[in-house]
Amino acid sequence: MTYRECYEKGRSILAEAGVEEADLDARLLLEHVCGTNRNDLLAHGDRELAPEREAGFLSLAARRAERIPLQQLTGFQDFMGLAFRVNEHVLIPRQDTEILVEEALRELRDGMDILDMCTGSGCILISLLKYSNDCTGLGADISEEALKVAEENARRLLTPDRQVRFVESDLFVNVSGRFDMLVANPPYIPSGVIGSLMPEVREHEPLTALDGGEDGLAFYRRLAEECGEYLKPGGLLFCETGYDQGEAVCGLLKEKGFGELRVIKDYAGLDRVVSGVLRHTLA
Repeated sequence: MTYRECYEKGRSILAEAGVEEADLDARLLLEHVCGTNRNDLLAHGDRELAPEREAGFLSLAARRAERIPLQQLTGFQDFMGLAFRVNEHVLIPRQDTEILVEEALRELRDGMDILDMCTGSGCILISLLKYSNDCTGLGADISEEALKVAEENARRLLTPDRQVRFVESDLFVNVSGRFDMLVANPPYIPSGVIGSLMPEVREHEPLTALDGGEDGLAFYRRLAEECGEYLKPGGLLFCETGYDQGEAVCGLLKEKGFGELRVIKDYAGLDRVVSGVLRHTLA
């Protein structure tokens, strides 16, 4: 089978399974198996494929047809210009989350201590450390398996002199010390909405990284209640939110001594990030 014939067969498998971007996913899977790029389909489409590569590609196409996310099949997802390893134990980094990193980088200063809550793959914390100087970081997550992924990404993407560590913790339970900046991409999807998500998400990404309780705000209530003990006075907070949760999250944080609260929109004009400054703690 030629390169193009293999691509067409894979594309047909994905299209019949209802995969929305069947053309793109088939091409990316074929490039992953063959170590090629997008030009090969046009320039070398008549090239015969080795049987093992043909079989490898069709096997991945069949798994993608089962709605296993593309990134879990290739093992990587690009985020902030870096290739992060991902698997079924971590939330796949989304482009929208880059907005959080970009906003945090505007305020990040050399030598700051960063706490990343619900670190998952470590994409937020590792990106902040990669693009700053002399900062240190702690990533916390309730999932031991997720932390293994974050630690591997840190080893791959950061130089040995970067001070980063990870801790298994239900929010702040095993966290100690005070930090200059807290960042978080928490579970914020209301429990009743989980069933309506795309099968790639609801069936293959970790539920603990998605389910934010009945109204999606369970994490933010705990965060607002507890984070004052872990941020230095004047400490900065950046957290991702659901598309309509910005005002509610700001209200929770305001009650606990945060000021300069802002809701940052994504490129679709929807709530995406809330930021604030810890002015004082309340008794």
